[in-house]
Amino acid sequence: MRFAVSLLAVIAGTAAPRAGVAPPRPPIHHYQIASTDPGPWPRILGSIGLHAAGAASCAAHPCVFVVPAGAEAPSEERFRELVERGSLLILEGHSPLARTFGILAGEGKPVPVRGVMDIHDASLDIVWEKPLDIAPATLPSHAQVFVRDRWTKAPLAAGIARGAGGVVWLAASPGTLGYERYPYLPRMLTAMGLRPPVKSRDLWAFFDSSYRLRADLDYLALRWRDAGIAALHVASWHYFEPDPVRDDYLRRLIEACHRRGILVYAWIEFPHVSAKFWDDHPEWREQTALLQDAQLDWRKLMNLRNPDCARAAAEGLDRLAGRFDWDGVNLAELYFESLEGHANAARFTPMNPNVRREFEQLHGSDPRALFQGSPDPATLRLFLDYRAGLAHSLQEEWIGEIEKLRAKQPHLDLVLTHVDDRYDTRMRDLIGADASRLLPLLNRHDFTFLIEDPATLWHLGPERYPGIAEKYRPITPRPGKLAIDINIVSRYQDVYPTKQQTGSELFQLVHMASEAFPRVALYFENSILPADLELLPAAAASVEKLDRAGPGGSRLAVQCRKLTGIPWNGPALVNGKPWPFRDETHVWLPAGAWSIESAATAPSLQMTGFAGTVTSVWAAGGSLEIAYRSSSRAFAYLNRAPAPAADIDGQSAKVEARHEGDTWVVPLPRGQHVVTLSLPSR
Repeated sequence: MRFAVSLLAVIAGTAAPRAGVAPPRPPIHHYQIASTDPGPWPRILGSIGLHAAGAASCAAHPCVFVVPAGAEAPSEERFRELVERGSLLILEGHSPLARTFGILAGEGKPVPVRGVMDIHDASLDIVWEKPLDIAPATLPSHAQVFVRDRWTKAPLAAGIARGAGGVVWLAASPGTLGYERYPYLPRMLTAMGLRPPVKSRDLWAFFDSSYRLRADLDYLALRWRDAGIAALHVASWHYFEPDPVRDDYLRRLIEACHRRGILVYAWIEFPHVSAKFWDDHPEWREQTALLQDAQLDWRKLMNLRNPDCARAAAEGLDRLAGRFDWDGVNLAELYFESLEGHANAARFTPMNPNVRREFEQLHGSDPRALFQGSPDPATLRLFLDYRAGLAHSLQEEWIGEIEKLRAKQPHLDLVLTHVDDRYDTRMRDLIGADASRLLPLLNRHDFTFLIEDPATLWHLGPERYPGIAEKYRPITPRPGKLAIDINIVSRYQDVYPTKQQTGSELFQLVHMASEAFPRVALYFENSILPADLELLPAAAASVEKLDRAGPGGSRLAVQCRKLTGIPWNGPALVNGKPWPFRDETHVWLPAGAWSIESAATAPSLQMTGFAGTVTSVWAAGGSLEIAYRSSSRAFAYLNRAPAPAADIDGQSAKVEARHEGDTWVVPLPRGQHVVTLSLPSR
C-alpha cells in the first residue's frame, strides 16, 4: 500500500507541539488518502480546490487526511498529533482509529437508513437511492452532529474538534460519485475550520427581480461578489416599458453591482418581449399548431416574422438599452417550442400566418396540415429544416439589431444563450436550435456563445461538461468565446440524493465545467441554496498546481488557468516583485505560473478588484500597469485616487475615478488594452 508507506513517513517526520502552546490554524492546501483505491475523494476534495500531496508537504503543513473504511491506518498516537497540529482527519465507519477520538460502536441492531437530515439545510429532503443498514454509534459529548437519520435521529456524520484541527466522522462512505449520501460533506470540513485554498471571481448568474423585490440591493451585491459572481444577467422583460418604480429599482441594482465589481447584462428572451407587449398586441401573438395563442409556461411568445411586430420590438429594445447603464446584452433562447417537438401540437411553434404563407409559397403546402392526421414524413422533414433555418435567420437579424446598439454604446458586450444541440442532437428538430449554423457568425460578430444544457441532460453527472465542450470546439472559430450554463433547478427526473443540485454535486458540476470552459454561468441566482455560497468560488477556480516551496514552505507555487484568489495575510511578493493586486483576504493572480511569499511593504497604489480579465499587473513607484481584456467595458478598483491623466496603449488618456466608500472605481474601455495609472504628483 503505497499511501500507507508515505503517510507513515509523514508521521515519522512530524514533531509533537510544545505543551501549553495552542498552534495557529494555518490554511490547508492538500489532501492524502490512506488507500490505493482513492474512491470518490479526489472528486470531492478537488472540487473545492484541494490538491493531492506527497509525504514531504503533509509532514510540514496541515493536510486533509482520509482513512476509508477498511484502510490500513498508521500509528493512532501520531495521528492524534497530526490533528492537534492543525490537520483534518476524515474517518469512515467504525475502526480502532475512530475509537481513539471517542467514536464507539453502540449496542443494538443496525438501523436501515434512507432519508437523512443535514444541519446545513434541515428543510432539504435528502434521500439515499439505496437504503443502507448503519450500525449505531456513540459519540463524545462535545461532538457536533452534522447528519442524522430523519426517523430514528441516529447520528450519521459528526465533527470533533481536537487542538488546532479536527475529525470528521462518517458512518458510511460518501458513495461512488461522492455525493450520494452526504451532499454537504465539504461544508462539514469548513465547519471544522477548513478555509478554501483558492477562489474564483468570474462566474455569471441569471437574475429575475421578481424573487428579490424587497431585498437590500447592496447586501445582495456584496453576497454575489463573495460568491464569486462577476456578472449578473437581469431579466429585462420586466423593464421593457418605462415604469418609474421598476426603473428606479433597476438603476439602484446596477449601481450596487458596479460598486462591488459586478457587470450587469440585459437578459432578453425573444420571442417573449414583455407581458404588456403581449397584452397590447394580440394581433402579433405567436400561434401554436392548434392555432392558439402561444402562452407557454411563463413565456408569452410574439411573432417576430411580422414586420410590424419586429419593428416595435426593436424600437423597445433600443429604448431599453438607452434607459439603463448596461454592460452588455444577452440574447437568449431565440428559437421555438417545444421539447416534445412535433408530438405535442399544443406547444409546437411557430404556426403564425407569416410562417404558414412563406412555407406554402416555398413548398406548396400549409404546415398546419402536418398536425391533421398522420403527417407526410417528407413534408415534415422539409418543415423542420425550414424551421431551423428560420431560427437561424431570426438570430442573425437580432444580432444585427444589437450591433446597432453598439454603434451608440460601444462598451456593450453581446452574449448568445443557446441550448445544446450537439450533445443532445434531437434539439434541432425539437426546437429548431442549430449551433453549427450560428457559430460561424463569430467570424463577423464579437459575442460569447453560452451553451445551455437542456432539461434532457439535467440528470447526468458532471462529466457531461467536458463531453459537451469536445462537441463544440471543432465547430467554433473562436473556442475562447465558448461558455456553459448550468441549470440549478428542481429536476423532473428521479435523481438522488436531492432534487436540486447542491453541495458536493453542485461543486463538482461547477468545477468540471470551469475546467472545460472559459466561462461558467448559473441559472439562476435565486436557486443557489445559501449553504452553497461559501464554497462556490472555490469550486469555480481552475488551478493546476498548488505547492509549498522554499525554507519552511515560505513560498507558495501556483499555476492557474484563470484569475485566482489565494488566501494571504499582509503584503506579498509575487515572482520576486511587490504585488499590487490584493484585497483584505486574498492575493489575486492572473492565469500563469506564480510564486508567492511575504513582503515587508506593499505598493502605494494597489488594485483591490477588477471587472474584466487581467492578464498581467505590475507596480513601480507610485504607478500601476494593468494589461487586460474585456468583452464589455472594464472597471478597476483601487485603494487610492489615481491621477486623472493615464496612459492607455501608449497614448495619453483621461480617466475619471469615482469614489465609493474606501475604494476608487476607474472605468476602462472595452477590448484588449494596457493601462498605466499613477498617483497624483504632489
